[in-house]
Amino acid sequence: MIVTEPTQGRPLTIGLFWHSMNSDNLGVGALTLANIEILRAAAAREGFTAHFIVLGWRDSRDYYLSAPDIENEPLRLRHLVRPGDKLAAAIRRCDLVFDIGGGDSFTDIYGFKRFFTIWVTKARTLWAGKPLVLSPQTVGPFDKWWSKPLARMVMNRARFVVSRDAPSTRFLQDLGVRSHILEATDVAMGMSYTKPEARAEDAPVKVGLNVSGLLFNGGYTKSNQFGLKGDYPTLIREIVGWFAAREEVELHLVGHVQSEFIGVEDDQRVSAQLAEEFPGTVLAPVFTSPIEAKSYIAGMDFFMGARMHATIAAFSTGVPVVPMAYSRKFIGVFGTLGYTHVADCKADDPADILERIQQGYLNRAALKAEVAEAMKKVDARLAAYTDLAAQEIAKQA
Repeated sequence: MIVTEPTQGRPLTIGLFWHSMNSDNLGVGALTLANIEILRAAAAREGFTAHFIVLGWRDSRDYYLSAPDIENEPLRLRHLVRPGDKLAAAIRRCDLVFDIGGGDSFTDIYGFKRFFTIWVTKARTLWAGKPLVLSPQTVGPFDKWWSKPLARMVMNRARFVVSRDAPSTRFLQDLGVRSHILEATDVAMGMSYTKPEARAEDAPVKVGLNVSGLLFNGGYTKSNQFGLKGDYPTLIREIVGWFAAREEVELHLVGHVQSEFIGVEDDQRVSAQLAEEFPGTVLAPVFTSPIEAKSYIAGMDFFMGARMHATIAAFSTGVPVVPMAYSRKFIGVFGTLGYTHVADCKADDPADILERIQQGYLNRAALKAEVAEAMKKVDARLAAYTDLAAQEIAKQA
């Protein structure tokens, strides 16, 4: 993606709900930076200079970067329900609002509190009379009696709803959403990065493995919360052992959720533990931004992992990859693009997952060609989203 720097034009303030410029989850950060790039370009096309207000949870790490057109307005739960507070003031300042729902949080599977926090910002935007756009995301499911009508209500009042995969599109249609629906793809596919330097032909084959700390620890319940078919730590050790035994391979352990304070989610400390168990493996650093993480992953010759945005970083930089899915969002995003090399940790036996990864590595040249072909679809889908955003922005003239 071409990064468009702020240009001089008519001022336009864009609210970005459930984005984050300092999340420990670099996937949420990637969504944020990529969406800003897209919307900045769309605004410039229509003769506007965009100013962004990023509205999401307050996090502890430093901001990934600072820019004159990006303002951060961290929220707490109390801000969502008190009328006339800082949230209301922020919404009033916006000309229009793009809500990405953290990528996959607009659902009821996490309970009422999580659903309400993601829903109420949409409702308050609409009550304030501001145009609302749902940026590319996985939507649903909504299985509770109370969630379906509430979700349908805000989406039917949105200017348009953008899904990032075919299953979400079908779900929106079946739910009875009447707003304009566009099927795009994950915006992080287009996030900028630094391309790796050329390496010597006899250099080691760089293989990257992202280990999900959340899955390694059994989820928040620490008892296989996500219903994986096999024992994830055992599978990971088998994968590491297989690659560590190959003389041509330099294995990198790459965290993508790097949390100092929430140990159960932290990929980094699990990766550090594995690096000690398997001498010779390379522990990737704690990244300062999603762009730094994507640039590092772009230097791999093969990649696999259970954090979807780590695998998107590989995929979108042309690296052959085997995503290790534990939710429908993986199959949705990659399957919609025609890329079928996804291991399903909830349905597949660990032996089958290991074999899929081994075959993916051995046939990585063929996978690389498939990635390149699928990225043509990515470019077209992101262009369609950019066009739709530009059309909505143009209405603010």
